Amino acid sequence: MKHTSKVVASATIVGCVALASQMNALAQTGEVTPPAEAVPVSESVISSDEMLSPLSVVGSEDQIFELVGSAAYIADQVFRSQNYQNVNRILARVPGVYVREEDGFGNFPNISMRGANGERSEKVTMMEDGILTAPAPYSAPAAYYSPRAARMSGIEILKGSSQVRFGPQTTGGVINYLSTPIPDNGPDAAPATTTAKGGKAVAAAPQTDSANSVPNFYWRSTFGTDNTFFNHGYFGDTAYTDAGAFGYLLELHQHSTDGFRDIDGGGDSGFMLIEPMLKLSWSPNTAMNQRFEFKYGYSDFDADETYLGLSEKDVRENPYRRYSGTKFDNIKSKQHRTYLKYQFEPTDNSRFEVAGYYNQFKRNWYKIRKADGESMATVLANPALYPSSFAALTGEGSDAPTTLGIRTNNRTYKSYGVQAAGDVDFTTGDVAHTLGFGARLHYDEIKRFQRDDVINRSTSGAFTGIDRGADGSGGNREQDSTALALWIEDSITIGNLTLRPGVRYETIDQSYTDYASDSSFTKTDGADGNIHYWAPGIGFNYALSDSNRLFGGVYKGYSTPGPRATLKGGVDFEESLGYELGLRNRGQTVAAEIAGFYSDFDNLIGSDAGLGDSSATNAGAADVYGIEALVSYDALGNSTSGYSLPLYASATWTQTEMKSSLNSDNDLYSGAFPGAEIPYVPEWKLAGGIGFSTGQWGVNLDASFVSEAFGTASNLDRPDTTSLQGKIDDALVFDLSAHYQLTENVRLLAGVQNLFDETYIVSRAPEGPRNGAPRQLYGGLEMTF
Repeated sequence: MKHTSKVVASATIVGCVALASQMNALAQTGEVTPPAEAVPVSESVISSDEMLSPLSVVGSEDQIFELVGSAAYIADQVFRSQNYQNVNRILARVPGVYVREEDGFGNFPNISMRGANGERSEKVTMMEDGILTAPAPYSAPAAYYSPRAARMSGIEILKGSSQVRFGPQTTGGVINYLSTPIPDNGPDAAPATTTAKGGKAVAAAPQTDSANSVPNFYWRSTFGTDNTFFNHGYFGDTAYTDAGAFGYLLELHQHSTDGFRDIDGGGDSGFMLIEPMLKLSWSPNTAMNQRFEFKYGYSDFDADETYLGLSEKDVRENPYRRYSGTKFDNIKSKQHRTYLKYQFEPTDNSRFEVAGYYNQFKRNWYKIRKADGESMATVLANPALYPSSFAALTGEGSDAPTTLGIRTNNRTYKSYGVQAAGDVDFTTGDVAHTLGFGARLHYDEIKRFQRDDVINRSTSGAFTGIDRGADGSGGNREQDSTALALWIEDSITIGNLTLRPGVRYETIDQSYTDYASDSSFTKTDGADGNIHYWAPGIGFNYALSDSNRLFGGVYKGYSTPGPRATLKGGVDFEESLGYELGLRNRGQTVAAEIAGFYSDFDNLIGSDAGLGDSSATNAGAADVYGIEALVSYDALGNSTSGYSLPLYASATWTQTEMKSSLNSDNDLYSGAFPGAEIPYVPEWKLAGGIGFSTGQWGVNLDASFVSEAFGTASNLDRPDTTSLQGKIDDALVFDLSAHYQLTENVRLLAGVQNLFDETYIVSRAPEGPRNGAPRQLYGGLEMTF
């Protein structure tokens, strides 16, 4: 797909025009703004805004030190310095978080935490700016849309069932993507702060609550292997008037490539993504500290991507091959996201936020699903047993004409709701409390209206035509959910000890309707019902000294099945009881954390690996336990030379054990037996990096390693009945990145990802083994004003 050629010119023009306008403004004022990294974005945004953000998941890297659970905060400077757009690479450094690559670019992330099923990240509560962002988090938890990490100012992570504030999926943890904040230099660029309880700096007046070090103008462009083109830029400001502070932000994020997989006979294998965003804010000039913020974002995605992998022989001999049968595979999707937030502080010791939101997602994935009437996963496992079907995939010729079944996986999602949260500080004697509470009323739905077509191939493998099926022939049904969530927790501080007991309650009204497999919308089946759960928990943080914290907790977790799985399939909640105990150390140049965890799962919910051919199933009980460790150190942190030598290392050791047997088809848990390992959870996950920077240039070398894992719970070394079976390779991958500060406002970028061109199987799902991305080079520039 020659996506890049369509956007290079327009994106370059946008960047040049924006640069010219900024240079003209500088010429008129004679003022030059320091580089963005002079004050880290993550610190400035959180330290000034957090008092008006009760929905903050983590807060900042510094605030992790006081949390009762294991968490991570990744600032944009980190993944920008590595030129990472792929969220899988960004999360590689976070212990306890596992990823399953699919397309090599992170377009379809499969994220797991502490042993939870990572298929389409369906066991993770995924949010953007504290708002649920999965297309239908209750009705269809599988996330075919995920926020793009490369346009974010930070990523917050809570691991496993370590909290009660966020749901509905609480067994697998929380990921909150933080979009670009509105730039605000404060009135006359002079920060006005006062000191709140605990020594934290907060804004002294309503006009400066959002003051931060976000540049007014930012632009980043890179170009690399396979015509991979990336652009991210924004422009914004905050104006102060007698009526208050008015802010705006205009952002554009674009990413495209021709792809690194080669289709037999030619064809497209890349993608094009365009994402604009608008933010508006108003902080009234009133006695009470308050702020309104509106956001609208849009995503337009077009990818020539397929579910189909390769046979065992082909994935080893030609790992970046794609069979000609996938020539017509393509997904198009559009997503709209919007919210209106109101934050206010009626007193010095209380903070509240109310938000209304609406998201819409439409996607149509036109992809092959049958090869001469056989399942593709079955064919790839044993090509010799299905010669005509394999010929239909490869186009290498057959004794008789062959066919490929292809489906328009046309689905529409909506989600909207209103949520409110607050924190109130008070004391009872010598005991300090921060009482947090919140509620959310949410509705979401999924509608599928799909069509089955047939692709015809001649004996020579040539395509001879496509027979269109009837609309609705590939599935015509709806599901919807209305959920009320309530939570409350109290952070109780007694001397050096902080206890945080809390509880979450959700009640969910579910409904599904099946229609005839045509366009008549004749109802053939349906039901409605209600499910609910209570999820209590308690965590603690104990100050052993100024630089050491002991933390831990016990939390109940739940993962809710969709309406059809519950009401028709009889699938029960997935439940977990999670325990963790850890120690944090923070010094002037060193930060370290080690934690042990144990998760006791009941009624694991297994999916069909994204195939959409079968309903979810319960896969019984499982135990997961392990140790996570992370250390970072700047060897020149106390030096006056102006040089920096940062190092980091992280490690995760995990043991998993399933307790039950499962014989369902097309399920990652299929073939499970007592003692089996959970699929896609490696025993070892390691990451490390070293950098060196002066005032003008810098270089980083990052490495990640995962040990081998199994593709299904059958724990087979090689495929037997389906290509989902077999091992996932261990892999050690290095990335090299560098920058040079050309001027005060312009930085040159270059680097290599997968430096030593490692070839390795990253996944056997959805249908057949596939390799990770090969070596990729890039170069570009970054501008800030």
